[in-house]
Amino acid sequence: MSRAEAIVERLHALHPKLIDLSLGRMRRALAALGHPERRLPPVVHVAGTNGKGSTCAFLRAIAEAAGLRVHVYTSPHLVRFHERIRLAGRLVDDATLTAALEEAEAANAGEPITVFEITTAAAFLLFSRVPADMLVLEVGLGGRLDATNVVESPAATAIASISMDHMEFLGDTLGAIAFEKAGIIRPGVPCATGAQAPEALAAIARVAAERGAPLLARGREWRSEWRADGLHYADARGTLDLPPPGLPGPHQADNAGIAIAALRAWNPPWLSDLAIARGIAAAEWPARLQRLRGALAARLPAGYELWLDGGHNAGAGVALAAHCATWRDKPLHLVVGMKKGKASADFLRPLIPFAATLTAVAEPGQHLAMSVEDIVAASGGVAQPGPDVAGALARIGAGGPPGRVLVCGSLYLAGEVLKMDGPGAVA
Repeated sequence: MSRAEAIVERLHALHPKLIDLSLGRMRRALAALGHPERRLPPVVHVAGTNGKGSTCAFLRAIAEAAGLRVHVYTSPHLVRFHERIRLAGRLVDDATLTAALEEAEAANAGEPITVFEITTAAAFLLFSRVPADMLVLEVGLGGRLDATNVVESPAATAIASISMDHMEFLGDTLGAIAFEKAGIIRPGVPCATGAQAPEALAAIARVAAERGAPLLARGREWRSEWRADGLHYADARGTLDLPPPGLPGPHQADNAGIAIAALRAWNPPWLSDLAIARGIAAAEWPARLQRLRGALAARLPAGYELWLDGGHNAGAGVALAAHCATWRDKPLHLVVGMKKGKASADFLRPLIPFAATLTAVAEPGQHLAMSVEDIVAASGGVAQPGPDVAGALARIGAGGPPGRVLVCGSLYLAGEVLKMDGPGAVA
């Protein structure tokens, strides 16, 4: 464990709850730090249930293709906490992160604050001090009361696909969840949103109308679709014929389109069609349909492929199933591990028809892992026990023609898998 990660562990003691949505503690901490949130480069603020991390990856890649220095704030991390903070294009180093966390801890002076709030305050401190041209800021959970929602004047906002998730914090309907996500919308600031269920889009539209924010919705103000040679995008400014996105999967047409729509609505002077094309093609994001080629993949016989995805809710299951439908050349073997409390049956239902085999797993180091028995039950008895990824791969590779293995169901499982696959999977 690094020095910075040890401090993060210590900071958990400052509040009895891991999640306690509120802005009061965050505003107090930022005031004690001299309000770094008021000294940030132009911000694109991104919310959503599925796809917000990928949208952030496209935003960063487009800006970097234009030659910009880009800060990025995302969560959760997969292997190391440092993945959450990218300063002007580079992951934060341990000494820099340690100093910022210690400064935020000292300024907080022992007052109650969640670990996400105080680490977000430390990130804002770094973003305010290291020169950059843009900050891509991902919401942690929800939007309206999320710790990141203290930025008063972003350049643009974006809301990726909304699905039923975190209902204990955000509400038990799509409309209620969408209202919370739409809390990042600011008066007069354009908001781009991707494909949404009618109930979710209606809630977002109401908030945008109340705040006088231009709303750019997919299928209305902009379109994005796969074609044989790449991605076709169109809005009121014109059309773009783009290369295939660097992130695989049909659902990435939505996330790439959200990034383009948000940037074109903001319309900074550096944005060009060439930067968009290069950025869309170059985007990378770990554990989003990521092909693994390290030590774990080497356990499979020749001809097999090993893929990893952190999707974990009903919407993610539908998106993954759409991509699985394009994998017809090899048998597909699903290896699924999930977090306790997730609607595992809803995630599995669209995927099961594409699976030659389905294996339920729980890794020893996986945070709040759902039991193998519960995943088997959620599959209707289709899944067989792993009990872990290594056991699942050994069974899959023991016989039959070469196939494609997809490990999915949890970002926490994804982190454990990346550790097993070896260094370099998260950069």
